[in-house]
Amino acid sequence: MTLIGRVVIAAACVVSLSHCATLPDPETATQRTQAVRISSKSGWLTYEASQQLIKKVAARGDGADFLARHVQVEEAVAGAPLSTGNHITLFSDGPSTYKAMGEAIKAATQYVHMESYIFEDDEVGNRLADLLIDKVRQGVAAAVMVDDVGTMNVPKTLFDRMRAGGVQVAVFNPVNPLESAKPFAINERSHRKVLVVDGRVGYVGGINVSSVYSSSPSGSGSGSGSASGSFPRFGSGKSSAQKARDEEALRTGKPTASTAPWRDTHLEIRGPAVADIERVFIDGWNSQKAPPLEAREFFPPPRNEGPQIVRIVVNKPGAEDNHAIYLTLLSAINSAQKSIHITMAYFVPDPAFLTALCDAARRGVDVALILPGFSDSSIVFHAGRSHYEEMLQAGVRVYERDDALLHAKTAVVDGVWSTAGSSNFDWRSFTLNHEINAVVLGANFGAQMDALFDNDVALSKQVTLSQWHNRPVKYRFMEFISRFGERWL
Repeated sequence: MTLIGRVVIAAACVVSLSHCATLPDPETATQRTQAVRISSKSGWLTYEASQQLIKKVAARGDGADFLARHVQVEEAVAGAPLSTGNHITLFSDGPSTYKAMGEAIKAATQYVHMESYIFEDDEVGNRLADLLIDKVRQGVAAAVMVDDVGTMNVPKTLFDRMRAGGVQVAVFNPVNPLESAKPFAINERSHRKVLVVDGRVGYVGGINVSSVYSSSPSGSGSGSGSASGSFPRFGSGKSSAQKARDEEALRTGKPTASTAPWRDTHLEIRGPAVADIERVFIDGWNSQKAPPLEAREFFPPPRNEGPQIVRIVVNKPGAEDNHAIYLTLLSAINSAQKSIHITMAYFVPDPAFLTALCDAARRGVDVALILPGFSDSSIVFHAGRSHYEEMLQAGVRVYERDDALLHAKTAVVDGVWSTAGSSNFDWRSFTLNHEINAVVLGANFGAQMDALFDNDVALSKQVTLSQWHNRPVKYRFMEFISRFGERWL
């Protein structure tokens, strides 16, 4: 099917099957002006105590000023408490992420709760299924929730095998309205990638359960190193059609979504913030026609694991606070004084978001974006590119990475405010999807995020305004057509 045909069909389906999704006025982000509050195991800290904590985790020099400003803005926007006492490990590829997750699952003594938009019936998915079934035999409770659209092409025998092995499996928002626990809304998807083990360790980020993550991209610098000796071992598991496309890609030298390594970001969190991730999972599970979760100690007494301040932010379509991720991101950008560094898989911003980025660049903030040089969604790819002109004219630096398929969803602002999670910068993530992001405040983790950003920049190609003006006519046409469907991508 042609690109034009896909856009027309997508638009028609959304118009007929969903309600109108709109984003809030960005001015609402400044209406909550309560004092900074930080949650710890001893309860609410006073305003003065929280300021002392901010100074301890801030870098020397003016880092404390940047951090204090962002903590205040973060609290004013989100309203919920921040959580201190967390330790975070940053991963930038599939093998190291799966290795750490596998080790955490093997060490489980109480329960394993997992949610993934995509859960493939490939070597990665089956090894994870085997591991969970083995833990159930050891007396550990295991529950997995997958999205019905995300797993539409996955043989149900995989999930039946897991159920037969004692793993509880739930399907989020079934496409068949007779199976759904809520009114029919095909566009309302759970895009989250969540894992919680024993209430002690949690994972959030962009990595699904799939063998597309079987290799590491160039320059990957993940926290846990090689994946050898742990879950999973990788194989191809590709269809004949995929293999044919791969062979063609090798002949032409152009990477594709099937042949290229996937570059993604995932976080391991240990500390009090894990309880917030678990609450998200339980809330999602209880919203479906799923059996009651096997009782375990889901919320063990919190322990201080490290210096990081964390907030878990979620989108829940239909809820009053549905736009928490959008407002949190927008407020961080509007408050930036030094730098805004974004690495984004699917970038289709709404007008307010685009204006915020351009305004920041015009006031002297270093605004830089790393975006895909190719994508597994051509419509989203070209719709995002249609905004390059405005950003480049405003002074925003744009880079494209074309040696790996970029699937990361991260941002770091002023070197002290960072976020990673499942939410893309597009209309669907901000209005229709159930998403989860972790916001981390502190200069130490911000430095790790900026180092990862710099590494990606070194492996990317900068897009200049003069180059953009000379792009082929066919690309201009694709951008023009794709813009018509950007609110439904």
